[in-house]
Amino acid sequence: MNISLFRWRYLWLMAVTLGLFLCMWQASLLAREQALNNLQQEAENELRLSAANLNGYLLRYDYLPQMLATREGVQRFLASPDSQDPMPLNLLLDRFRFTSGVSDVYLLDRNADTIAASNWHRPNTFIGQNYAFRSYYQDAIAGGQGRFYGLGLQSQERGYYFSSPVWLDDTSPDARPDGVLVIKVLLNDVEESWAEQESTLFVTDDDDIIFLASQPELRMSALYPLTDEQRQSLHATKRYGQEPLPPSGIQVQDILNVHSRVVTFEEGPLSNGHYLNLTREIPEFNWQMHILKPLSPVVNAQWMAALMAGGLYGIVALAAGIGWQRLRLRRERETFAERERQTLARVRDELEMSVERRTRDLVASNQRLSDEIDERRRAEANLRQTQDELIQAAKLAVLGQLAAGINHELNQPLAAIRAYSENARRFIELSRVEQADANLEQIIELTHRMADISAQLRQFSRKSSDHPETVSVQACADYALRLFQSRLRDDRIEVEQQWPEDTLWVKADLVRLEQVLVNLIGNALQAMKETPSPTLTLRAQASSQQVIIRVADNGPGIPTQYLEQVFEPFFTTKAPGSGLGLGLSISSRIMDDLGGKLQAANLPGGGACFTITLPLAPAPRATQETVSDA
Repeated sequence: MNISLFRWRYLWLMAVTLGLFLCMWQASLLAREQALNNLQQEAENELRLSAANLNGYLLRYDYLPQMLATREGVQRFLASPDSQDPMPLNLLLDRFRFTSGVSDVYLLDRNADTIAASNWHRPNTFIGQNYAFRSYYQDAIAGGQGRFYGLGLQSQERGYYFSSPVWLDDTSPDARPDGVLVIKVLLNDVEESWAEQESTLFVTDDDDIIFLASQPELRMSALYPLTDEQRQSLHATKRYGQEPLPPSGIQVQDILNVHSRVVTFEEGPLSNGHYLNLTREIPEFNWQMHILKPLSPVVNAQWMAALMAGGLYGIVALAAGIGWQRLRLRRERETFAERERQTLARVRDELEMSVERRTRDLVASNQRLSDEIDERRRAEANLRQTQDELIQAAKLAVLGQLAAGINHELNQPLAAIRAYSENARRFIELSRVEQADANLEQIIELTHRMADISAQLRQFSRKSSDHPETVSVQACADYALRLFQSRLRDDRIEVEQQWPEDTLWVKADLVRLEQVLVNLIGNALQAMKETPSPTLTLRAQASSQQVIIRVADNGPGIPTQYLEQVFEPFFTTKAPGSGLGLGLSISSRIMDDLGGKLQAANLPGGGACFTITLPLAPAPRATQETVSDA
């Protein structure tokens, strides 16, 4: 039974495979025939248009030698060439050549000697050459119109020649022409237009010589190998000079009809393919024009048709197989369903017992899950309480840091107030009321500043909600220096201020920027206590979008290992009792809040330099209007 089933399956597989190949082969043949017909019609149209274009291109020059042969200047010079200067006629022929777009124009006398030519100024001029062997001379000197194509002996350029007789006396019955006027037309423009097409075009003469071709490799070759007699005859006419005229290597693979065939090439640029070759006669010139169309579209059409036919055959075969498979599966499903109905009753009893057992397990699992949920709720409540305590502790730590910083930030204004108060008392004792009043004014201003500083310190742990304003850098620096006037004077500290001529404006908060400058200047003064010639340098410069402010001293500088820690809270290199280490930390946070940056570095010559970077702001409108009025 198994052997018989296997044999039937093998026979069905062989039949299906054979049917697939037959279907694809038949579709390929039909597609080839249709594609060949379409390609042949396309080639015939291209060949007809190209032949008409070549015919029209050449025939438009046919009348030119007859018209030029009747010119008075040509006939007058031909009447007595030895006694006249040929230069005027050469120039006339050259102008005519340029105007008509031909290659060369020249005049032959009765003996076929060239006596005037448009190329008189070139090294390969025709003047002095004898062309009695050319058929265009022989036809014209006999009184007719001459035509000739071939390779020029002097220029080595392929061209087509039109000639016409020149008559000095055409009234006599036995009169003969006295000269021949010749025009040479190059065929390069025609070949260049052919090269733009996808097809390959070439023209052969009655000797099957390819003298015009869109493929340069085919030019000046023989369509078929030449015999010795043909070569001797061609060399005798000098039509193609001394060209070797090798065979083109064309091989005929199939003949479709009289003017259509399939060819290949043994060598050359066309040797890797098969081509449809059509031929058309050009009776006006006794030529044959050929076109080569690659058969790749035909091959592609064959493959496409074969694949489509195979695909359609496969779909049909697959549909038949699916139908047969579904029929077999339905029978098996009915058998399986009957077997399952018998098994289902047995399984149902076992399932009821299993459900009862599983229910007991689920009840126990639910009880354990409820206990775990209660425990997790208690843990979450404890966690929230712990988090609230941590937040409160963090707030207290920050408030303690701010409270410790108030003493540090207000020490310098208080010292200044004390100095101004002592000076005021002294001025009152000396009855110098104006100086005392000025000191009291400074004290009032310092108390306002202290109130502003305390208000800013209350906001230390949070970002200010106020919008930044336009602040003058020079004004802030002047205020900060006023706080240290007495100290600068007492310690004999030299202050160098390097500001640009125009006022620098930044986007910042006035009080907070002054607070940062006071901290930096105070730290610099304290660092220069032991310096012999202390110098405080303040300078600023503006870039395209930023203003950079530098506060530098010539003190001992910051130890290298501490440069990255100077902005940490409570970090200080001062002696115990000299500071809490909060000034630079608060200044750094103020700069971050203002959208700027505070950096520390050591100068190459000694001393520390703190750099403030803030966004550049345009001058206030009121200031701009004042400058404009000035």
